[in-house]
Amino acid sequence: MNKIILFALAVLPVAAVSAQEAAPAASSLPAPTVSNATPATVADVEALREQVQSLTETVKALQQQVKDQQAALEKANLTGESGLPQNPEPSPIAGAENSPLPGVSAPPRFPTEDTSVVTSTTAQPPSGGPGANVSGIPAPGGFPTTDTSVVTSTSETPPITPAGSSLTAPITIGGGKNYMNISLDGLFALAYSSAADLHNIEVGDHDPQQRGFNARNTELAFDGAVDPYFEGFANIVFKLDNDNETEVEVEEAFMQTTNLPYNLQLKAGQFFAAFGRLNPVHPHAWEFVDTPLVNGLFLGPDGLRGVGAQTSWTLPLPWYSQLIFASQNGRGSTGFSFRNPGDDGMFFDRMTTDREARGLQDFVWIPRFENSFNLSDTQTVLAGVSGAFGSNETGADSRTQIYGADLLYKWKSSHAEGGFPFVKSQTEFMYRRFQAGHGANDSFPVAETFHDWGLYSQVLWGFKKGWVAGIRGDYVHMQDSEFTDDLDRQSRWRISANLTWYPTEFSKIRLQYNQDFLEENFFLSGRQVESIFLQWEFILGAHGAHKF
Repeated sequence: MNKIILFALAVLPVAAVSAQEAAPAASSLPAPTVSNATPATVADVEALREQVQSLTETVKALQQQVKDQQAALEKANLTGESGLPQNPEPSPIAGAENSPLPGVSAPPRFPTEDTSVVTSTTAQPPSGGPGANVSGIPAPGGFPTTDTSVVTSTSETPPITPAGSSLTAPITIGGGKNYMNISLDGLFALAYSSAADLHNIEVGDHDPQQRGFNARNTELAFDGAVDPYFEGFANIVFKLDNDNETEVEVEEAFMQTTNLPYNLQLKAGQFFAAFGRLNPVHPHAWEFVDTPLVNGLFLGPDGLRGVGAQTSWTLPLPWYSQLIFASQNGRGSTGFSFRNPGDDGMFFDRMTTDREARGLQDFVWIPRFENSFNLSDTQTVLAGVSGAFGSNETGADSRTQIYGADLLYKWKSSHAEGGFPFVKSQTEFMYRRFQAGHGANDSFPVAETFHDWGLYSQVLWGFKKGWVAGIRGDYVHMQDSEFTDDLDRQSRWRISANLTWYPTEFSKIRLQYNQDFLEENFFLSGRQVESIFLQWEFILGAHGAHKF
């Protein structure tokens, strides 16, 4: 309909002007020589004048209809855009600047799938007029189109992210109403260790597992706005085992609310539990090559994660304070200290029950309370306490409780450039009470309750832009047992030192040295292991920001 109206507006004024010019011309012509021709000519002119007047009225009516339609569409666009979710702040590793230069305003762009529009760039049209350059050729962004979303939109419509404006710019869908970040992160390592069984020394599934080259974490990540009420996240990880066979895991895939009242937020799907500082962080964002001992041995090689739901509440206080409460299935290797059937149906030398959930008591319940304070304009402290409570598979009524406390301190210079220099200190402590039962069918000779504890503490020094030096100490105390020779029940400690270079936001190279000490127990002898790792990473695309 709009196309017909616009065509009519283009043609009718021309016809009207032609008719008006024709009328005086006709009246000024000399009379024909034929005696009966003069009355016919006067009648024709009169009829033509009536047609011109009629056409003029029609044009005015059509112009008024167009104005009414444009006003209605503007009102609809303005009211329909108010509840849209905002794009998240960019990730530190993928935070390339994509804002316009000071004093330069981008031309209005409209939501459209028209190829001549979506392939345009942010080039500014010269003063010769919108969409035109000096030579009169339409400038990028000013291509002709009949797409209705273009001809009826106003400057209030959210702009499309221009193609090629930034490597990390999110992709907008549906004219700016939604966005989606897509990224591919590759993490690789070259490892040497004095221990041939490096897979028994490293406790994380994404840590280097063998001498030589390792590719334990290639992550495909998606995040974006679902609609005005939800946003979605997904992380698909590809791993190569020691035989170069590919393994795929859905690390996270969840949706969460964007605008609940009272500072509430809900999350549901597959996600990392908010236990401590490191557990929710993906391996590519770790500050060391490998996971700390206490995290790998208490929360599991893959971290504590699973399918479940979580609610969080940011308290209305002058400082940042948040309560988090989650529930997950806690089953399998990602529920390591809980409903984990273990390797070949054995865990801590017990034959596991591997039962289905009987009720709420078999879920893992995960509360957390954290607070953050600014000690000064350059210093921040964040402290938190966490818990994880559920059943385990070593007996019909066996239970596990894990308690955690963490402390983060960060100083950043008031004259920092790109975040450097800085000093960051992080410490986590965990205590686990594990009721080890008689196993399936009461086959194990004794039931035990293990009281295990451990911690790690690390300091990072960003001494120069792009350069970070770090040192970390780990210790885990496992209660000795005369009934199990499981390698995971050996007390041990580790000292690690590394140096990381970030050439840009999209890459890093890290060199790390580990010294491991495994203590003797009733079954296992003590030993000392030295390891060296060279790690490198690249990222393609836009990656959502990680939580501070």
